[in-house]
Amino acid sequence: MLEIRRMTPQVGAIAEGVDVRTMSEETFDTLYRAWLDCNVLVVRGQSLQLGEFLAYSKRFGRIDPHPSKNTRHPDCPEITLLGVNKFDADGKLNMAIYARGASGWHTDGAYDSVPFKATQLYGVAIPSRGGNTLFASMYAAYDALPEALKLRIAGRMGAYVYGGRRKANELLNPEDRDKQPALHPLVRTHPETGRKGLYFDPGKILRVEGLPEEESLALIEEITGYMVQPQSEYHHQWKKGDIVIWDNRCSYHKAAGDYPPEEDRIHWRVSIKEA
Repeated sequence: MLEIRRMTPQVGAIAEGVDVRTMSEETFDTLYRAWLDCNVLVVRGQSLQLGEFLAYSKRFGRIDPHPSKNTRHPDCPEITLLGVNKFDADGKLNMAIYARGASGWHTDGAYDSVPFKATQLYGVAIPSRGGNTLFASMYAAYDALPEALKLRIAGRMGAYVYGGRRKANELLNPEDRDKQPALHPLVRTHPETGRKGLYFDPGKILRVEGLPEEESLALIEEITGYMVQPQSEYHHQWKKGDIVIWDNRCSYHKAAGDYPPEEDRIHWRVSIKEA
């Protein structure tokens, strides 16, 4: 029997007692509503093949292959394979693979003109310790802004590229590194819940449109200070067979990047857009 438990008052829910391969539309609707309510939904205890994971993911929207082409699954390019080949030929740890997603809080797909609705991971191999994924609420970030700052950023657009100001785009093919910035409002209203959130990614933002460079950088710095509200965080400790989906329209995330390098931490990942 399906059981859903909230993990914190604002972010995170864990569902157990369901097989995503055979569940009814009514059960899926229950999961979907829980996901909208909690920003992040974990479904525990699954045993999936590639096609089964893909079929379940497609119930949330359209799968869009990740722009990092060299990390796409060799048997299914719609799926990104995370955590493999993290040692170079000389035995040196490749930090771009080991610490992927751990450089700071972010939202996936802000660099795209149509940003990702959701990201979903499936835990294939989980280390004995560490390796958590951390989440926080965009709603809480917006609510924490002083009224004067809300007024300053109302209607302002952020310009985003994959590598951001640091040009951290080593996972992209060379021909994909000079894409034009995507523009998105700093205050974004969620299309399904109607709630306002601080849509922001300090690692991918180039500038705030319409401001001089110095003022833009100062505003980015100021906003970053409100981005993660501690009372809105959920830290997910992975188990093999977990499926975790988060809503990029209302949540930030980052990897802890602290698991033993000699152990495997392998996930299948899909990027989901509106159908």
